[in-house]
Amino acid sequence: MTTTELIHAYYAAFNAHDMPAFLALLCDDVVHDINQGMRETGKPAFSAFMDKMSRCYKERLSDIVVMTNGDGSRAAAEFVVHGQYLVDDEGLPPATGQTYELPAGAFFEIRNGKIARVTNYYNLMDWIAQVD
Repeated sequence: MTTTELIHAYYAAFNAHDMPAFLALLCDDVVHDINQGMRETGKPAFSAFMDKMSRCYKERLSDIVVMTNGDGSRAAAEFVVHGQYLVDDEGLPPATGQTYELPAGAFFEIRNGKIARVTNYYNLMDWIAQVD
């Protein structure tokens, strides 16, 4: 699988809400840089993060564009997040089923055909303005 195919498979699993397939694309020691948050390491931490996200948000990504470097060890993706805020997330406005749409992106490090690092970015102030 090429790096481009790997990243598309990652987002296809996300959109399908197929967490076993999603997590299978990650290295066991994956590093996850959470947007405007902390860095977590390891598949169990990533899985727990995704459990929380699935509880609080229903999201689908579209218009996914993947870019890679020459040897496939790095990638970036740009996409649009279409979501619904389902349950209050700590430190954020109350959830009442609000919908949102915002551009986002991610940077990836690839090792041995798996995702070794994911750094996500979206404009939190834009999201808050849409749901507040």
